Amino acid sequence: MKPQTSRRAKSVALVVAVALVASCSLPRSGPNKREIFAGSVLREGDAYVVSVNDRVTAATAVVPALGFTSDFKNAGILGSDTIRAGDTLGLTIWENVDDGLLAGEGINATALEEVQVDGTGFIFVPYAGRVRAAGNSPEALRRIITEKLQDQTPEPQVEVRRLAGDGATVSIVGAVGGQGVYPIERPTRTLSAMLAGAGGVAIEPEIAQITVIRGDKRSKVWLQDLYKHPEFDIALRPGDRILVEEDSRAFTALGATGSQSRVPFESQTLSAIEAIAQVGGLLANAADPTGVFVLRNEPADIANQVLGRDDLQGAQRMVYVLDLTQPNGMFMARDFSIRDDDTLYVTEAPFTQWDKTISALTGSLGSVNAVSDLASGN
Repeated sequence: MKPQTSRRAKSVALVVAVALVASCSLPRSGPNKREIFAGSVLREGDAYVVSVNDRVTAATAVVPALGFTSDFKNAGILGSDTIRAGDTLGLTIWENVDDGLLAGEGINATALEEVQVDGTGFIFVPYAGRVRAAGNSPEALRRIITEKLQDQTPEPQVEVRRLAGDGATVSIVGAVGGQGVYPIERPTRTLSAMLAGAGGVAIEPEIAQITVIRGDKRSKVWLQDLYKHPEFDIALRPGDRILVEEDSRAFTALGATGSQSRVPFESQTLSAIEAIAQVGGLLANAADPTGVFVLRNEPADIANQVLGRDDLQGAQRMVYVLDLTQPNGMFMARDFSIRDDDTLYVTEAPFTQWDKTISALTGSLGSVNAVSDLASGN
């Protein structure tokens, strides 16, 4: 083939290669800044794109407030000696005669071990009949039984012991050392003491949440707040259900970050800079630090504050923009709060796309040379 023909073939192939690269969508991790801004309400999109500043940071700093309601905090501590239906009692009765009502000849003491308080709150004592035990202390029940027996045997002496039973218990499930049903006893009448009695919490304290369910009511508190605020160490009630679980909040990281995944929170509060660090930071050879976006559906009241208006209703799509290259950009990212179900997206730097274009074009030129060589017979 003539040299002029070979050069013409290379030129045609080069034009074709450039056209193919220009017409093809190069691989990338997601939309670029221009495409995200194109979705703004100002450009006929359906999302509000807002640059983060101090006012926006203050308006969006909403952290889920956990804490027991007044119904839980105002409940008094149970009397540890109060007998309840389902409790187990131990009775010993001494009679001041050799041949008494309950004991055999030569034996003046009778022990009734593990007397169960029935569902209506009564126990049966021989010769005393059905005696109401629920609601009484062991001392009050001792006097009642003594009064019922003293007309039948002289000077009876009665001892009543409250044993561990199922009359006043709570159930504990979740991330604790030992799940199960535990009696409310003198050392374990409050929430923190009961958790300790169950072997303690088996997850990181920073993300542990304690839920107490009492009848049709439930309330939740952070484990750390349980010890910071004494009023949250509530008194327990029979039938309480205690659930210990890990914080379920998470955010999604996408784009030019060290990890692209759904990431659980590791603390009660999480800032944008902490979220970036939690996924391995920005990719040094790909990320655009001027294009850090946080996408969320914002409640109307917060959206109105952010946008300085009062006519929005319902959840609004918001895109918050962080520029880490600004003089106070890192501070803004440090102060801006990440919330549950947020999407953290970092765009690729323009150079990255240019580099991909050059790489694709270089590869195409290599193919052009190969075609030319074939055409020239080399």
